[in-house]
Amino acid sequence: MNPHSTALVLIEFQNDFTTPGGVFHDAVKDVMRIGDILANTATTVQQARKLGVKIIHLPIQFAEGYPELTTRDYGILKGVADGSAFRTGSWGAEITEAVGREAGDILVEGKRGLDGFATTGLDLVLRNNGIQNLVVAGFLTNCCVEGTVRSGYEKGYNVVTLSDCTATFTSEQQQAAEQFTLPMFSQVLQHTQFLETLSR
Repeated sequence: MNPHSTALVLIEFQNDFTTPGGVFHDAVKDVMRIGDILANTATTVQQARKLGVKIIHLPIQFAEGYPELTTRDYGILKGVADGSAFRTGSWGAEITEAVGREAGDILVEGKRGLDGFATTGLDLVLRNNGIQNLVVAGFLTNCCVEGTVRSGYEKGYNVVTLSDCTATFTSEQQQAAEQFTLPMFSQVLQHTQFLETLSR
């Protein structure tokens, strides 16, 4: 895999997921710990960046009062609003220091839902940078990761999901996504396998 036509997209590596005290941290911490996903992702980012892979941060953020969301009485976005998660300007919405962000990284803003392409300029950024290989890590495996992977696959990218750089609420959900759902739209690799595919 040519690193110069590859992007590593980091979905919602934000304090509300990654860090004690974050709104959803307690819900994902067990799967995060089992997979050691923060350490794996940090290693992947550092090594991929050195080889010329584009690092793209894709956070989700909402204004106070969540005016971007229609009123819902079910689902994950209701949970986000009810928990006051990912509010613009809040500590919880900040990108975690555990993964690290450098000046050459790209920040794609505007994510308001489950598909990282839907309300952002992600596709434009990828195409402007000559990206063919879309590598995805982040939260939640069976929600925003899956939504973004599906779109990337349909848009013609060569899609990879990093299984040990993703997390969701339970081990059962994580395993189901890795074994049954994500292989329909991506190659599911561990971070070491991905790094080995990068031509040096």
